[in-house]
Amino acid sequence: MSDTSRLEIVTRSSNETESIGEHIGRALHGGEIIELSSDLGGGKTTLVRGLARGAGSSDVVSSPTFTISKVYVAACLEIHHFDFYRLGEAGIMQQELAELVGDPTLVLVIEWSDIIQDVLPAQRAILRIERLAEGEDARKLILEYPKSLDYLVAGIKA
Repeated sequence: MSDTSRLEIVTRSSNETESIGEHIGRALHGGEIIELSSDLGGGKTTLVRGLARGAGSSDVVSSPTFTISKVYVAACLEIHHFDFYRLGEAGIMQQELAELVGDPTLVLVIEWSDIIQDVLPAQRAILRIERLAEGEDARKLILEYPKSLDYLVAGIKA
């Protein structure tokens, strides 16, 4: 991505990770794409739980690993949460995702996105979650995003 910004945040608990997601969720306008990556059990669903709550959704957030996708309804937008971990190839999911990209009433959150990279636009946020050795729930969140998405992290202290 050219013209990108980078923010690194260390969280010491799942509550702090969820809180970062909530902060980002409050800033969502619709049309954003957030690509998440981490190891299994790395905190992606925890972050999305905060994201949905921050956007105003009261839906129960759970990992879409076995269902491939889940939708969380907020006041003015929907969050479509995809998890492609179990797919060897994108198949029809690639077409479905391509139809959703660019919809200003949706936010797309995508885990394990390797098989659909050609569908994703350059204008997206990429958030990597890394476990830290100093505690079971300690994480480093590394967010890379185009400057056009600065509003998502405005006010977050690194």
